[in-house]
Amino acid sequence: MRPPSPPQGAAAWCGVALLLGAGALLVRFSAAGPAALRTIDWQPGLALSQPWRAWSAAWVHYSDLHLAANLGGSVLVAALGWAAPLPRRAALAWLAAWPLTQLGLLLQPALTHYGGLSGVLHAGVAIAAVQLMREGVRRRRWLGVAMLCGLALKVLFEAPWSGPLAHPPGWDIATAPLAHASGLAAGLLASLLLLPMAPR
Repeated sequence: MRPPSPPQGAAAWCGVALLLGAGALLVRFSAAGPAALRTIDWQPGLALSQPWRAWSAAWVHYSDLHLAANLGGSVLVAALGWAAPLPRRAALAWLAAWPLTQLGLLLQPALTHYGGLSGVLHAGVAIAAVQLMREGVRRRRWLGVAMLCGLALKVLFEAPWSGPLAHPPGWDIATAPLAHASGLAAGLLASLLLLPMAPR
C-alpha cells in the first residue's frame, strides 16, 4: 500500500521554491560578470520603466556564498510547505509576494542596487505562519504564532531603518536589511489579500 501523496498545494509551494532556486542558479552561471547582473537587478530608478526587475532581482546573487545561503533557505522554506502541508492558495500568495518584496525597497531610494532571494524567502515564511494560524488545530495555530513572532524579532534585530546596507561578519557582500522587512510585510499583505479568498 502506497503512502498518501501530499496535497497539490504542497507541490505548488515547492514549485515556487524550485522556480526561485533554479532561476538563481541559471542567472549565477550564465551572467558574464557584474555588468550583466546590473541588467536585471533591482534599481529604484528603473522601477517604472522596467517593472520586470521586481521579479528578476530575486535571482541575482553577488557571490557564491550569497547564492549558497539563499539556496539553502529555499530548500528549508520548501520543506516547511511540504511538511505542513500548505494549500495551493499559499503558493499563490507567495507568488504575489515575490514582486511586492522588491517594490517595498522603494522606501529606501539610497539602495541603488539589490539582488537576492532572502526577502522573498522571508515572505514565504510569513505566509506559512499566517496559514498555520488560520487553521483549526490549536497546536498548528501556536506554531504559526511562534514562527511569525520569531521572524518579526529577527527583522527588528536587523534594524532595517538604520541605512541601506549592513556588513554582517562572515559575509563577503553587504546585505540590505530592509529587504527582509519588506519580505515580511509583503508576505503578510499577500496573506491578507489572498488566503481568505480561495477555497482550500
